Amino acid sequence: MNEWTEIRRKVLVEGVSKRSIRRNYRIGSEALEKILANPEPPGYRQRVPRPKPQLGQFLGVIDEILEADKTAPPKQRHTARRIFERLRDEYGYAGCSSQVRAAVARARLRQKEVFVPLSHPPGHAQFDFGEATVVIAGEARKVALALMTLPYSDAYFLSAYPRECTETFHAGHQAGFDFYGGVPLRTSYDNTSIAVSKIVGRERLLTREFLRLQSHFLFEAHFCRVRRGNEKGHVETHVGYARRNLLVPVPSFESFAALNEYLAAACYADLFRRVRGKPETKAVRLEEDRAAMLGLPAESFEVRRVEQATANSLSLVRFDRNDYSVPTAHAHHPVTCLGGVEELRIVSGTDVVATHHRHWGREQVTFDPRHYLALLERKPGALDVARPLEGWGLPGCFAILRRRLEADLGSAGTREYIKVLRLMERASMGELAGAVEVALSIGATSADAVSLIVFHRSERPVGLFSLDGHPHLKSFVIDPPDLGAYGTLTQIGASA
Repeated sequence: MNEWTEIRRKVLVEGVSKRSIRRNYRIGSEALEKILANPEPPGYRQRVPRPKPQLGQFLGVIDEILEADKTAPPKQRHTARRIFERLRDEYGYAGCSSQVRAAVARARLRQKEVFVPLSHPPGHAQFDFGEATVVIAGEARKVALALMTLPYSDAYFLSAYPRECTETFHAGHQAGFDFYGGVPLRTSYDNTSIAVSKIVGRERLLTREFLRLQSHFLFEAHFCRVRRGNEKGHVETHVGYARRNLLVPVPSFESFAALNEYLAAACYADLFRRVRGKPETKAVRLEEDRAAMLGLPAESFEVRRVEQATANSLSLVRFDRNDYSVPTAHAHHPVTCLGGVEELRIVSGTDVVATHHRHWGREQVTFDPRHYLALLERKPGALDVARPLEGWGLPGCFAILRRRLEADLGSAGTREYIKVLRLMERASMGELAGAVEVALSIGATSADAVSLIVFHRSERPVGLFSLDGHPHLKSFVIDPPDLGAYGTLTQIGASA
């Protein structure tokens, strides 16, 4: 480049002859004319495309194969090697494979889709699920990451759940709305089966639980075209961003609650970062998002999935691949399961007949021993072999009570002991244990005696109304009642 500049300056500025320049720099006239015509070396220019005698006639075939691949299953599309083999075997191509690989690479670049940048007004959101590996209570497990983003402010909120399903879909929305302090006007989704039950052309038939969510918060839903995730590319990008920046290396937490506290704090801290191309921080732009949002409803939203089931002969109800007990009176009867993230409620008619902690594994059985006491009262011989009572941590006073009852009453004492246990259907274990200790101390060990103690101890004394703080009531005088009428009744009863 130094010699190029020097030659141009000498000829065009100093007036040195071209002949002397050719002689001194040992260049030809054609090269000199190129230097004088161009401020910088133009590089190699190919005047005529190189001929492709071997491959040229097959370039159209390559394009046809790649076009047909667009509708083929992703795992059954042509590789460059397979295209070469087909050209050789089916079309008589006699060239080398490297030429085919290069042609395939160029053709794929030409066919790559180009996207139009989308406009994101304030108050619009995108929602999606991702996944990551996290250690929870010492166990490495995959978790579902519910992510809601606001493209205008670039704010995002991430929450983690055991699995992607209807109730965690609900919980992810509720957590995102609470974090932003409002409900986005419109939220974009892919065509997840949680929200979309059927696609008919451009129309979506929505699931009942999604419509319940939408009806409660009143936001507008937008569903991307099938296999067009670029229409919600903001949330797609942030799934990877959050995973790389918040969950690397693989973190460890005692519970999902601790994990979600960490994620919420990280999302809040991210609000004070400025995004490239935007002069304000995310927190400042989030205020504009909030101004365009809907307000949060006054009523709380119930996060749950509803399923119909029937209790089997073991008084167990199956929900989400796990079994939960109900009182034996409901065996063989239909029930309704309301599954939340933390809790499962089982309803018969309008009554909640059982409440359990929700399991997220599979093939687990959860018993509430109290559900089987009514049956054991009729079958006392099964008391010591009943699986629902295995590992039931009763205080030591219950074992003492059982020994005394069976010593005094024989086999009938076992049934009396079960009657005492059934008092836990109305009282807590702590209340019943306290009553049993009192009963043992006074020697009144029957179920009726323990019941009397339990409910006597739970009664609250009647409180007297105080006039303190009510001076306007002190001026009122209430005459004492006349009890003479009761005396008259007493006399009448005595004479009769």
